[in-house]
Amino acid sequence: MNILYQLSLTTPALMFPAISLLLLAYTNRFLSLASLVRNLYDNYETQPSENLLRQIKSLRRRINLIQWMQVTGVSSLLLSVIVMFLLYIGWVVLAHITFALAMILLIISLLFSVKELFISNEALNIRLSDMELKNEKRSKNIKE
Repeated sequence: MNILYQLSLTTPALMFPAISLLLLAYTNRFLSLASLVRNLYDNYETQPSENLLRQIKSLRRRINLIQWMQVTGVSSLLLSVIVMFLLYIGWVVLAHITFALAMILLIISLLFSVKELFISNEALNIRLSDMELKNEKRSKNIKE
């Protein structure tokens, strides 16, 4: 039974590629949002609208979530390195506790990611509703 609870140096090392890929994905999300914010800002300067303000508010929430996704992901990676060090110096109990914290932080990061995806869908729905409104106006103008 004790074998199930053994933690070796390779166990936390297995988290490195997964967390690295997650951080890369989070960074790509951030960069695409930064570009979108710049475009929305330019659009708002030339043609302010309520929809643009709603999109900007949504983007602010998403950027904050991505920040927390990155912070918890990096913290998880850092704790994984600390686990390896603790195992190396023989502090096994503390290594187990630290590894549990690293996994919890990774879970939190993923939950933030899911929340950000839902907000992203809301933003797309705002955009789609704006297109539908414009289409309805065009249809009315053609009929008249």
